[in-house]
This record gives sequence, C-alpha cells and structure tokens, in this order.
Amino acid sequence: MAPGAFKCIECNEDANELHRDYSNGILKITICDSCKKPVDKYIEYDPVIILIDATLCKIQAFRHILFNTVINIHWKLCVFCLLCEAYLRWSLLQGSQSSSDPADIIRYTKEWDFYYMFALAALELAAFCTGVLLIVWPIRRLCGSSVEFNPLLKALLLSSYGKVLLIPAVIWEHDFSPLCFSLIRLFVLTSNTQAIKVILNCSRRLSLLAVCGGLLLETLVSKALKTLQVCSQDYMPVLY
Repeated sequence: MAPGAFKCIECNEDANELHRDYSNGILKITICDSCKKPVDKYIEYDPVIILIDATLCKIQAFRHILFNTVINIHWKLCVFCLLCEAYLRWSLLQGSQSSSDPADIIRYTKEWDFYYMFALAALELAAFCTGVLLIVWPIRRLCGSSVEFNPLLKALLLSSYGKVLLIPAVIWEHDFSPLCFSLIRLFVLTSNTQAIKVILNCSRRLSLLAVCGGLLLETLVSKALKTLQVCSQDYMPVLY
C-alpha cells in the first residue's frame, strides 16, 4: 500500500496502515501519530453501525467510507437513486392525470413518461454536481489548493443514498408525504454538505456554499426544462 493511502478518521492526517497483522491472526489497530487515537476504529465495527453513524452524518464515518474503504458502487447507487426519484415524479404525474376513459392514457405513453422523468432527474443531478464544482474549483484555486474531480463526484454520489427513502415514502402514501419528501431532500443535502467537507477537508462554510450553488443551478435547469416542455406541448398537434 502506498504511503499515506489512508486517513485518520479523527484528525484527517495521513496514515500508512489501518492495522497490523501479527502471527496467529492477531490484529492491532494502528494508533495515529498526530492525535494518538486509533486511525480507524470502524474497521472493527459491523457495517450496520457504520451505516447508522453515516446516517447521523458523523464526520468519522464519512472519512472511513470515503478514504479507508474501497467502494466502487457509486455509479450503481447513482442509477438506483435516479430510478427512485424518477418513480416518485412519475407516480405524482400519473396521480395528477385523472381520466374516466381507460383508453385515454395507453401503456406505452406511461412508460415513456417514466423515461422522461429519469432523464430529467439525471440532468438535474448533473447540474447539481456542476454547480458544486463551479463554486469549489475557483475558491480552492485562489487558496492554492487543487480539486480532484473524481473523488468529489464519488463523494456526492455516495452521499445521495438518502434518495432511496423516496420509494417507501411513495408506497406508504399518506397526508404527510409532502413533508416526508422535503425532509428526505434536506437529509440528502446535509449528507452532501458533510461529504464535501470531508473529501476537500474544507470549512463548513465552503461546503454549504457549494451545496447552495449546486442547488441553485439545479433549480434553474429544472425550471428551464419545464418551460421547454410546456412550450413544446403548446406546439404539439393533438393526436386523438
């Protein structure tokens, strides 16, 4: 393993190893030279405990996941989260289209509506990541620091895992569903803020500013796409 390949989850200092393997299967957790605490206590923890701490947005859990664990499922998680968000938008769209004629909305039309919602969610996610990068990159350059795009993108995608909660919120629909959707969105943005802070080792203010910039660009792109959709529907011939 290359020197400094790991990070201490307490002080964020580089570490060469997480544990030492002695004879007879005896493992000893490495102690950080800087803070004198275990480099990564989570290597002895159950994954469920790590997930709970990540849900609580503990910075130590985020450092363990982003620096000391080999996770290559961020693209699969991204696609799954986009499917969850597309399903939410599609279900709300179908719920708003009430019709007494069963032949009014045919099956393939509903299917293409779902594909459109998936594409819309993907474009908004791309806009959010672009907005974060547009905020972070010039500020870090002014401070004399660099920004690695791939680790930042991976952190943003992994920290958006809260979107999977949209599915049970849709299935178990009740009067408080809009509130649940807003709380899920707030949780995802909070996780994004913590992930940016951890991966860039920056201040809370910069991570909040980056998330706000990404959210602003995402909102602008979403409104532009909805306006384009309305305009296209106005000029689309009626096929009935």
